[in-house]
Amino acid sequence: MGQLTIKEVAKLCGVGVSTVSRAINDHPDINEDTKKKIMDTIREYNYIPNNSARNLKRIDSNTIAVLAKGITNPFFADMIQVFEREITKKRYSFILQHVEEFEDEVDVAVQLEKEKRLKGIVFLGGLSSHTADKLEQLTVPYVISTVNAAALGNGAAYVTVDDERESCRLVEYLCSCGHRRIAVLAAGRQDASIGAQRLNGYRRALEQYGIVYDDALVMRTKDGQPTYSMENGYALTKELLNLGKEFTCIYAMSDSMAIGACKALFDAGKRIPEDYSVAGYDGLTVAQYYEPSITTIRQPRREMAEATIQMLFDLIRKKPVRRQRIFEAELVLGGSTRKL
Repeated sequence: MGQLTIKEVAKLCGVGVSTVSRAINDHPDINEDTKKKIMDTIREYNYIPNNSARNLKRIDSNTIAVLAKGITNPFFADMIQVFEREITKKRYSFILQHVEEFEDEVDVAVQLEKEKRLKGIVFLGGLSSHTADKLEQLTVPYVISTVNAAALGNGAAYVTVDDERESCRLVEYLCSCGHRRIAVLAAGRQDASIGAQRLNGYRRALEQYGIVYDDALVMRTKDGQPTYSMENGYALTKELLNLGKEFTCIYAMSDSMAIGACKALFDAGKRIPEDYSVAGYDGLTVAQYYEPSITTIRQPRREMAEATIQMLFDLIRKKPVRRQRIFEAELVLGGSTRKL
């Protein structure tokens, strides 16, 4: 369903428009049960009161919003710089909106679209667990960046790498080095986004090498913990060591997690890569300068960001556009892994 009007809210609740208006403005002369029914309906259907709608109709707001899910992830830093540069170069206003991991980014986008009169939206991270019907609430063009949104259908515009394929490539390399007990620092069980795709790639590589998948070696992020953080990598590695599981290598699903894992191993008196190998994913600059440098999958972040913005402006201007772009990543070998 698209965005509701105040008349449609009134109809759903079986009341008049003035009653809905009084509920929204917290007037005292309204029955509490009626007010609760109206406010529950507003929340359910994402109705956003817009008190200045008449004024906004006279304003042509050239504003693009970037909704970043997990803004603390350093992987996004370079991309956000590109977004801001390219958006302002085209004389549009730029809004960066942080979306918490537990928040629904489409709900946030619907609210922003109406409040800020957006011309377009970039979803950075998240989203792959949503349905096409859910996204139909948006009435402006949008592009999903860094996430494979093929499941949303041919109409979805997205820019990404093939996370499953690239994850498989990295784990195949680890297997080729002789590792058979590869622990993985993964996203939570409910993750249906890049964490799930990278875990699928891990399982696919093990299968190709005839290695039996062991769920006990999959350390999953706890609810409420920022997934792709150094703190999470440290905590999951400490938990892995405390469990006493046999492993020779850790595959962390981000470079930040990999650095956290290295710290936990060092604190436990272990050496890298002599005692344990560690690999990451993303290709962050810090992974290159860390000691030892991290073996990782490097994503072309700036190129992906530029392609995202170009695609969005083509959609805004109703130009013919290729709606799916999948970039190649690069396997970068560092000092954190070794052959057995």
